[in-house]
Amino acid sequence: MSFQFGFSRSLVSVLALGTILIGLMFILPLGPESEPVSLAPEETHQALIEAWRSSRHARLSRADGWLTLVGLEWLKQGENRIGSALDNDIHIPGAPDHWGTVVLRDGQLKFLNSNQHKVTINGESVPSSSLVPDTEGEPTVVTSGSVSFHVIYRASYALRIKDTKAKSLLDFRGVDNYSIEESWKVKGHFVPAEKGSRIEITNVLGQVSDSPAYGTLEFNRDGKTHSLLGIGDEESENLWFIFADRTSGRGTYGAGRFLYSDGMPKNGWLTVDFNKAYNPPCAFNPYSTCPLPPQRNRMDLLVTAGEKDFHPDSS
Repeated sequence: MSFQFGFSRSLVSVLALGTILIGLMFILPLGPESEPVSLAPEETHQALIEAWRSSRHARLSRADGWLTLVGLEWLKQGENRIGSALDNDIHIPGAPDHWGTVVLRDGQLKFLNSNQHKVTINGESVPSSSLVPDTEGEPTVVTSGSVSFHVIYRASYALRIKDTKAKSLLDFRGVDNYSIEESWKVKGHFVPAEKGSRIEITNVLGQVSDSPAYGTLEFNRDGKTHSLLGIGDEESENLWFIFADRTSGRGTYGAGRFLYSDGMPKNGWLTVDFNKAYNPPCAFNPYSTCPLPPQRNRMDLLVTAGEKDFHPDSS
């Protein structure tokens, strides 16, 4: 909203202007300290990134976050006996000795519960249940004590195993970041991809899948033009970038980092803030199935912004 005032030399006009301005102080939202004082642009950006990093730390510290991942076990066709005892097909540490059996037949999954006193399915003590994998909706979670598992699908089915008492979570103190620099908030030209465009993405296991390619961000840095392909579609609220740069393996995670745009393209322009570049789950455990940056997203640029490499022993 904009306001235009016509000024005169009369005292009445001056008093009227003062009345309007005082009124605005009660209409417009105030700052975080409830004081009518605006932050300078650089202070606003600093505060926004600090808040984003605080939220990121909270997500990593959750009891169901990536730091709780302690195993990835691939399922065979037929019966897969599960538990802490050595005679199981899949060994999961922690009581009980025998959790039950995951049955996989013709793409259908079911769990047969051997110990309803100690093992629950989505929080309920039931003798059996079908299992929903992560690719088909909210996955079914089987739990015993601090340990749980659910099914994922990555070309084939596997159990993703988590422990809320994992050492990696209990020892977590945070992720190191580069200093916040507003110059790394980049507004670049956006070139839309042809409707229906896809790009093949390879993950750390060598498996290949295709994702919707929405278009390319082009921006200038250090006198050169760089580009990144964004993943998303018409329903997306942000575009997702999987990228590597000259810091990868030399200060940042070697397999690249992730970044979301600030909203969607508008009038041929798109903004990304590399201060919010973050590590993929594989930086925190060896049991994730992270996608790798496509060749076109490997930039000849030192992106000294965002998260640095994560070293669990020093967290």
